Amino acid sequence: MAQDPKPTALLPKPLMAVAVGLPVLLAAGVAAVGLFLATGGQDVQPAPTTEDRSGPLALVPVPAPEAEGEECKALLNELPTELVSNGAPLPRRELASPAPTATMAWGNADHEPIVLRCGLNRPADLNQTSQLRVVSEVQWLEINEGDKATWYTVDRPTYVALTLPSDAGTGPLQDISTTIRDTLAPVPIETEG
Repeated sequence: MAQDPKPTALLPKPLMAVAVGLPVLLAAGVAAVGLFLATGGQDVQPAPTTEDRSGPLALVPVPAPEAEGEECKALLNELPTELVSNGAPLPRRELASPAPTATMAWGNADHEPIVLRCGLNRPADLNQTSQLRVVSEVQWLEINEGDKATWYTVDRPTYVALTLPSDAGTGPLQDISTTIRDTLAPVPIETEG
């Protein structure tokens, strides 16, 4: 009985490589053109990371219905140009435009920023059983958020929030409390809103 001849390839190996490689190259080319057109031909810069602490600080706006009020204007005029955090001086930090109204920040390339916002809504966590802390005669509600804490004044005519990294120490809170005490008169605490 005669043996069947061995099957032969339909295409020589070099042509097979071209047949497989050509669609891959075509797909990569289409993707590159699509990316170029999607960016308008502009260079795409990576988004700043949390490690990029130079340049203006971009802050997300939050509801602050009293940010343009007289209390916030008075407080912003009295805030220190520098805070001391664990012995390190932190200058005021430039805010990226458009900056939220009645907001200020301090920090440098070596420290996470400290952010103050004035004119906020009453914090939702404030109730009759909230644990409050008094610093320089100002009553604060502390809300921890991972590696940061936001402190809200609760006994002034407008709500002020101070967000601090966990390693900031007590100096910034004390300095801001003294400024608030000397600028904004105390009012009764409203635990229901």
